[in-house]
Parts: sequence; structure tokens; C-alpha cells
Amino acid sequence: MSAPTTTAEAAPMSKRQTLEALSGLLLVLFVAMLSGTVVSTALPKIIGALNGSQTQYTWVVTATLLTATATTPIWGKLADLFNKKLLIQVAIVVFLIGSVTAGFAQSAGQLIAARAFQGIGVGGLQALVQVAIAAMIPPRERGRYNGYLGGVMALATVGGPLLGGLIVDTSWLGWRWCFFVGVPVAAVALFLLQITLNLPTVRRTNVKIDYLGASLIAAGVSVLLIWISFVDGSFAWLSWQTGAMVGGAVLLLALAVRVEARAAEPVVPPHIVRERTTALAILGSLAVGMAMFGGAVFLGQYFQIGRGYSPTEAGLLTIPMMVGVLISSIVAGRMITATGRVKPYIVFGAVVLVAGFAMLGTIDHGTSLVFVGLAMFGVGVGVGTTMQNLVLAVQNTVALRDIGAASATVAFFRSLGGTIGVSVLGAVLARRVTDRITEDLAAAGIPASAGGGSTLNLDALPEPVRQIVRAAYGDATGHIFLISAAIAVVGVVAALLLRPVTLRSSLDLPDPGRSVAVGADAVDAAPAFDEVSADPAGREERA
Repeated sequence: MSAPTTTAEAAPMSKRQTLEALSGLLLVLFVAMLSGTVVSTALPKIIGALNGSQTQYTWVVTATLLTATATTPIWGKLADLFNKKLLIQVAIVVFLIGSVTAGFAQSAGQLIAARAFQGIGVGGLQALVQVAIAAMIPPRERGRYNGYLGGVMALATVGGPLLGGLIVDTSWLGWRWCFFVGVPVAAVALFLLQITLNLPTVRRTNVKIDYLGASLIAAGVSVLLIWISFVDGSFAWLSWQTGAMVGGAVLLLALAVRVEARAAEPVVPPHIVRERTTALAILGSLAVGMAMFGGAVFLGQYFQIGRGYSPTEAGLLTIPMMVGVLISSIVAGRMITATGRVKPYIVFGAVVLVAGFAMLGTIDHGTSLVFVGLAMFGVGVGVGTTMQNLVLAVQNTVALRDIGAASATVAFFRSLGGTIGVSVLGAVLARRVTDRITEDLAAAGIPASAGGGSTLNLDALPEPVRQIVRAAYGDATGHIFLISAAIAVVGVVAALLLRPVTLRSSLDLPDPGRSVAVGADAVDAAPAFDEVSADPAGREERA
């Protein structure tokens, strides 16, 4: 049984106040996501300047993803127990400290440690921003604001590599500004939220935080992601290291499930995960996560290595995907607000996502850029129509007191899916590229030693070898997108199985027999829905 809850009512927020608060939330979400994408095109120079190894190269990215993924559900649960505004501010401060420390790093090891600490703040911001929006705006009205969220995520996901390329190509800035660039923006967001964000203060007595469950979840996820980072590189898929790490992760997560089922205040409430809409949204989010992270990573590499464009040019060539996310999220959000229906748009987005990946699955090193742009636009439309709306569908089925855990759970699995997708697809890409280069060198009568060293440093390779390497990367990229299309089909199935409901117009679920004060609204015993209301399980019930 949850602890008794008392809520201090906040004055209703006008549309202007909501937009002012939203501006600060979107700013901080932008810099949080930007921190993970801006380094992608700058990493070669960063690791070179710090004399780092290839393993450290990978861990500069993985460290942030690991800590952000592992801590997301913890932040979400804390949002259900403590003041949401204060938690957002704490996450911003953690992010700022990590960013500044990373910028001043003197070695690759220091940079990895700083990025891991920065990831704790990133995980909090990714979860808490959506929690705060859910506490301000009813699900029925939230659709129109999801367009802003989708636009910010698109700009950070696709614009990050472009910004990183520009920073490292500008002599008077240098790579350290890849970490410093978000600091002033986050500081401005911290100030804006202090004066504009007006959320109810939740005070709960007899609060019990499930430290054991949180530790087991973080440890299990961390071991799993560490295995994914090293498998097929440091050791084989079928090896004692794989058995030990996968077995250990499964054991830790099984213990976490057992602990969560018995905890008074579980970090990931089992009743939320067992709910049909949440379970299906998790499956759908895995596919969206792979699209959001994998698309930016592998398309950027495709344009730079497979097609020979500069980092800045590669960032510009990925703009069609950003445009697709932006337009689709805004249009779908407004239509959802107008109709109150969310499932049709999720299904549409999931289908378009598969189609976009299937188109990308046919590309090679000589494919027309127009065709590649159309395929990227399709992937962007799929991501923009599904990503935030899957979270919205879940938020519509849970009470306000569980909104943090529910939102963070979906974000957690989306981030986990993206991390796993990038790692696994990256391993597949590396294997196919190596095999293709070996075969083509032999066919051309060129000794294998001619391709020695890093195949990513194309300037150091002879012209015939350089062309073989470009063709290998360009042709192998299409194969991994075919795998992505197959996985995205799971998202279509999950979307089709979602229960069709009309989004509620109240912040909280109706509780017959009493009124619940929830900040800007007070929900009376009578359902405050437009013709259709939903019970806690999200089922339709004609009024």
C-alpha cells in the first residue's frame, strides 16, 4: 500500500504560464540529449588529443548511456515521492558539474568518469521533464505540446553531430567546447524553471525508498550494457565471459523483480509494468529507441566513411530525418488533441518506421542522395509519430501519483533498446565490413597488410584501398538497416494490440466518491472526460 499523500494545491496555470514553464523544460531536455550526440563527430579528435585507446573511444559514449539508462527509473520513482521541481533542479546541477568536469578532463579515463557522472543527470532530465509536463497538462491537451518535445529531440539527435563537427573544425573553439556548449543553456534553463515552473508540492508520510531494488536494477542493467559493449571485440559471443556476464545480469534482474514485487514503494511498480498498455508501449519503445539512436550514429558514419563527406556535410545530409520528426510530431500532436485518439497515430508511425528502415536497407555506396533523404524522412516521421505518443498512452492509464514511475519506465526501455541496438548493430556492421574488405582486397590482388591500421583514417590509406573501404562501409550499412526494419515490425504488432481509448481531459484519474486536488485541476467524483472516460486500466467506458 502506498504511503498517505497530501498535495498542496498550486494556482491554475494559464496558457502563457504553461508555455513559459515549458520553455525552460524544453531547453534542459535539449542540452541533455545534445550531450550524447554532439561528441559523435568529434570523438576522433578528442581521443587523439587525450592519447586514448579504441576501447576508451567506445566508453566515452557508453559511460553516459549506461548511467543514464540505469538511473532513469530511479529518478522517475523519486518524482512520485518528492518535489518534482526540486528534483529537476538537482538533475540540472549534476549535469552541469559533469559537463564542466568533462570539458577540463586531462586524460581519457577522467573524461569517461566525468561522462558517467554527467549521465546520471541526463537520465534524470530525460525522465523528469516528461513527468513535469504530465503534472501540468491533461493527456487530452498534452498532444499539442508533444510536437514541441519531438522537435527538440529531433534537433538534438540530428543537429548534435552537425554542431560537434562545426566545433572541432573551428580552430578558436576546440573539442572541449563540445562539453562546455551546453553549460550556459542549462544555467539559463535552471533560472527559467525557478521562476516559471509552478508544480504542487507533494508531501508523503512513511516514505520508503527501495534502495535494494534500485541497486539491483542499476547493477543488472550495467552488467548487461558492459557485456554488449565488449562482446565480439574483447571476447567472443560464445565464451565464458559472455556466460558469466549475461548470467550475472539475468540473476541480478531476477532478484530485482523479486524485490520489487515485495517492496512497499518499488522503483518500478509491478502493477504498472503488467498493465497492457505499458507492456505494449515498452515493446514499441524498443523499436523507436533503435531508430532514434541508431539512425543518427550509423547514418552519420555512412555519409562520412561510405560516401566521403565531411562531418559538417554529414550533419547537413541528415536534416531530412530531423524535418520528418519535427513535422510529424507537431501534426500528430495537434490531431490527437483534436480527436482524443492516440492509437491510430501510433500505428501509422510504426508502419512508416518499418517502411523507412526497409528503404534504408537497400542503400549502398552509390545510392542516390534523394532516395536516401526520402528514406530518412520516413524514419523521422515514424519516430515523431510514435516516440512521445507511446509515453502519452501510458500516462493516460495511470494515476497522477504513479506518473513518474510510468513515464520513466517507458523512457528506460527506450534508452535500453537504443543502447542495445547501437551496440549489436555496430558489431554486425564491423563484422561485415571486415569480411568485405578482406574479400575485395584479395580480389584486387592487394595484400591484406595494405589495409592495416584503422580503416576509419582514410587519408592514411592508398587510393585503391580507400575506395574498397568506402564501398565496404556503404554497402554494409544497408544490411544493418534491414535488421532494424525487421525489429521495428515488433513495434507495429505492439501498436496494433494497444487498447483504443480516448484521452482523459483531467490531470488525474477519477476516483469515485471524493475529489482529488492535483495542482491546476480538482477532479470530482464525476468523470471529467469528453463523452468517454477511462478507468485505471485504461478501458473505455461510455458515460
